[in-house]
Amino acid sequence: MTVTHATFTLERTYPVPPSRVFAAWADPAAKGRWFVPDGTHELDFRVGGRETVDATGPDGTALSVVSAYHDIVPEQRIVYSTTLSGGKALATVSITTVEFAAEGAGTRLVLTEQGTFLDGAEEPAWREQGTGDWLDRLGEALR
Repeated sequence: MTVTHATFTLERTYPVPPSRVFAAWADPAAKGRWFVPDGTHELDFRVGGRETVDATGPDGTALSVVSAYHDIVPEQRIVYSTTLSGGKALATVSITTVEFAAEGAGTRLVLTEQGTFLDGAEEPAWREQGTGDWLDRLGEALR
């Protein structure tokens, strides 16, 4: 039984205004296209709302992601907590802050995640890589 704590921060710059980047997070259909390429996705984007993703891991394990939204400031900030389970085992619990700032004609996005990783079911480096991958897919969707 192990517990690993980790924090990472990722930054991306997108060539569109914060309103467009924020909308890509807030609209369920838009977010589903870049956030969940495989699996099912539901999003109730409001303070107190939930987001769920059900997918299959590379080893065939059923993955369940459940997020709860705690703070939303349009075009500025989103704060949410997330659990990830593989099968019936809880793998991670995290809190994420996403900040949006105008930078010239574009947007600078800063995502900071603080996580608790349980029993080696997921490694912090895997989470950071996966998060970076979906931020890159967001950039492609905004083009």
